[in-house]
Amino acid sequence: MENLIISASGVRGTIGGSFSPTEISRFATAFGTLIGGQTVVVGRDTRTSGEMVRGSLISGLVATGCDVIDVGVCPTPTILLTSKKIGAEGSVTITASHNPIDWNGLKLATKSGRLLSADAQRQFQEIYKSEKANLVSWDQLGSVETDDSAIDYHIAQILELDWINLDQIRHRSLKVAIDAGNGAGSIISPMLLRQLGCEVIEINCTPNGIFPRSSEPNQEALKELCQVTKSEGAHVGLAHDGDADRLVLVSDQGVPLSSEYTYALIADFLIGRRNGNLVATVSTSRMLDDVADKYGVELHRTPVGVGYVVEKMEQIGAALGGEGTGGVIYPEILHTADGITSIAAIVQLLASSNKNVMDLVSLIPRYWMDKKKIDMPSQDVSEAVLDSVLTVFENDDLDTMDGVKRIWDDKWVNIRKSGTEPVIRVFSEARSIQEAKDLCNSTVETLKSLMKHVTDCN
Repeated sequence: MENLIISASGVRGTIGGSFSPTEISRFATAFGTLIGGQTVVVGRDTRTSGEMVRGSLISGLVATGCDVIDVGVCPTPTILLTSKKIGAEGSVTITASHNPIDWNGLKLATKSGRLLSADAQRQFQEIYKSEKANLVSWDQLGSVETDDSAIDYHIAQILELDWINLDQIRHRSLKVAIDAGNGAGSIISPMLLRQLGCEVIEINCTPNGIFPRSSEPNQEALKELCQVTKSEGAHVGLAHDGDADRLVLVSDQGVPLSSEYTYALIADFLIGRRNGNLVATVSTSRMLDDVADKYGVELHRTPVGVGYVVEKMEQIGAALGGEGTGGVIYPEILHTADGITSIAAIVQLLASSNKNVMDLVSLIPRYWMDKKKIDMPSQDVSEAVLDSVLTVFENDDLDTMDGVKRIWDDKWVNIRKSGTEPVIRVFSEARSIQEAKDLCNSTVETLKSLMKHVTDCN
């Protein structure tokens, strides 16, 4: 079905189109069947379609015998943390994360807040496609109850981390600007900052689901945050995506940082205290290699996606994991990207170092990245174009762990099909911005030519 995407991170589609109440109920009964009709934690971001999706979702879950704990509007990590807390068999976050406002979706997790394994994903899709959900009789239907403690619990867990020093943070008297994009972080993030002892400047922290900027916190979307951070004399500006599992930074001079710096700065701060290994995706910056070398630890690479990072983290007992999107995973809290805990990490880093953001950035070897995406007519076309790439670049040094990554001694470019929308993403990295842009642009032109060939042949 057009614009309906089923991936490792769950399901996404357009409201009024592919993501209909009928399809949502089908997904819900498939997930309820997968977890055997057990307890499920449900929450949502602020999108205006959230209530409609919630109704269809809960109906399907209850029909398979699931008892639903509804935590309301919360970030994805907060919802999954509640699932871990109560030992629920599963959780569902109603969100389309960074997708546009006309999209919504379901992020699925199984026991203790862990995202679906590859095997669980296959089982879920088989149940959905076969429509062989286990619907229970009238006397076995599940129940629904609400829980309004999720945000308070998440904050309490963060404040108990052994690397948080409240006295030190409060002594620094930090002023922080936070732009939640009117998304799921609108309540919890300003609340956490105040409990950490920061002076808070709220921007777009009204949880009404009307996004005043792109829900993906890229540099173009952060113009207001940059202006306010500088004009108000804030030490740092922070911004979330729609479901607040990501965090990106703006310097005290109003300069937006690449989302790659979130994980790099936090890793440089925390690995020195833990001496544990790191996990990152194939398209995350080489800054993580430098951080790993600095502390004599190993960096393990995975395909793009939080689920892959988590799986590798659990295999090796990693101290930290993440992606270049601004998502960082703290295993002592939860095995999922957590933009809320990242706020505490950045604030603690600023307080303990007594440096500003750009001083901290200067301590990490600098690379330049360029990121582009090409809209595709469908996921099938994306697949065909990616297959063609393998032939075109067959004589290069290639890594095919996730898409096609061309590697040189001092640069790389990764070409991969998105799992959440019908696009192909191109990430490049080099020692200069011009070299990164040239590599990215030439790759995009090649892909456009291949797409034209594929569509003409069909």
